[in-house]
Amino acid sequence: MNPHLAKLQPYPFEKLRQLFAGITPPRDRKEIKLSIGEPQHGTPDFIKDALTAGLGGLSAYPATNGSAALRGAIAAWIARRYGIPAPDAATQVLPVTGSREALFAFAQCVVDASKPGALVLAPNPFYQIYEGAAYLAGAAPAFLNQLPENGFATDFRAIPAATWQRVQLAYVCSPGNPTGKVMNLDEWRTLFELSDEHGFVIAADECYSEIYFDEQSPPLGGLEAARRLGRDDYRNLVMFSSLSKRSNVPGLRSGFVAGDAAILEKFWLYRTYHGCAMNPAVQHASAAAWGDEAHVRDNRRLYQEKFDRVAPLIAGHLETRVPDAGFYLWARTPIGDNDFARELHRQYNVTVLPGSFLAREAGGVNPGANFIRIALVAGLDECLEAAQRIGDFCKSL
Repeated sequence: MNPHLAKLQPYPFEKLRQLFAGITPPRDRKEIKLSIGEPQHGTPDFIKDALTAGLGGLSAYPATNGSAALRGAIAAWIARRYGIPAPDAATQVLPVTGSREALFAFAQCVVDASKPGALVLAPNPFYQIYEGAAYLAGAAPAFLNQLPENGFATDFRAIPAATWQRVQLAYVCSPGNPTGKVMNLDEWRTLFELSDEHGFVIAADECYSEIYFDEQSPPLGGLEAARRLGRDDYRNLVMFSSLSKRSNVPGLRSGFVAGDAAILEKFWLYRTYHGCAMNPAVQHASAAAWGDEAHVRDNRRLYQEKFDRVAPLIAGHLETRVPDAGFYLWARTPIGDNDFARELHRQYNVTVLPGSFLAREAGGVNPGANFIRIALVAGLDECLEAAQRIGDFCKSL
C-alpha cells in the first residue's frame, strides 16, 4: 500500500461520529444538522430540465476538456462576474467534476516529490483535502495560521523565506472555510510577489465566492486580482470554482479550473489518465447554470435573511461575526470546542463542527481550538430554532 496513506487523519465528520458515539440526544427535539456545508436550498427547475435534456449525450464518451459550449459558458461567466476579459475558453478553462476532486488531483500534477523537503502551503484552519493532497503527492503540508487577533487575515510575510523556498504549491481559500474571510488586493499582491520569487504555483479555492451579502461588492477573486495587478497571463495561478454552493447542486459534481494556460495544459494531460471527464448531461446542465444569475441572486437573498436573523441570536451568547462571504458562522466557545459540540448534541440535538477538527497545531497553537463552525444551510425556521437551542445551552454553562 502507498505508505503516505498512513499520514492521513480521519475526515472531520468521521471524528464527529466518534465524538458522538454512545450519545442519545433527546427524542422530543428534532435533529438540526449545522455541521456540514451541504446546501439545503432547492435546485432550480431549469437546471433539472437542462440535465434531462442533455441525456442524449450519454451515448458518447465525453472529452476530458469538456464541450466547447460548456467552456464558453464558463469563460463568459468569469468575464461577467469579475469584470475582466474572458479567458481563452480553449486553453485557460477546464471543466472538472467538482472543485474537491480537482483540488486534490491538482497537487498530484504540480508537486515534484523528487525534490527533498517539498512543501504544500495551506491556510489553518483549512479544508482537509489540501492536507491529504499534499501527503499523497509526496510532500508535507505547511500551515499559515489565520487568527482572530488580526481579523483572520492571511499574513504571507509571516512565513520564513527558508520555508517559501521549499513550497511548490500554495492553497488559498477565499472566501475562507470556515472563517469567511476574503483576501484583499494587498494580500494577493504579496502572494504573487512571493510566487515570482520562489516559483510555486497558487491554487485558489473560490467555491464560496457566490454567497455574499452586498450585491454591489462581490468578493475579489484571484483572476480578477491578477488582472488588476497587470498579470494578464495568470502566471502560476489557477482558480477553482463550483456550482455546488452557487446553484444548490452539490450532487451534480460540477466545477471548473481556470488560469495559467501552461499549467492547465499539464493538468489536462494528467486528467486524460485520471479518468474524470464530466458526464455529457451534467455538462449541458452546467452550461445552463453558469449562464443564469437570477437564481444565484435568489439564493443569496435566502442566506442574507438567515444571517440577518440568526447571527445576532448566536452573537448574543458566543463571540462571532457575520463573515465577509460564505455560509458559516465561526464562533468562539466558552468551553472546549469538543465538549461544546458533544454536549450541545446530547442535550439539544443540534449538530455543529468543532473547530479543532478543521485545523492543525502550528506555531504552538491550534487556531480552531475553542471555535465551532455553524453552517447556516438549513431552512430559516430550523436555523432560528437551532439558534434558540444554542442560546439555551450557553445559558446553562
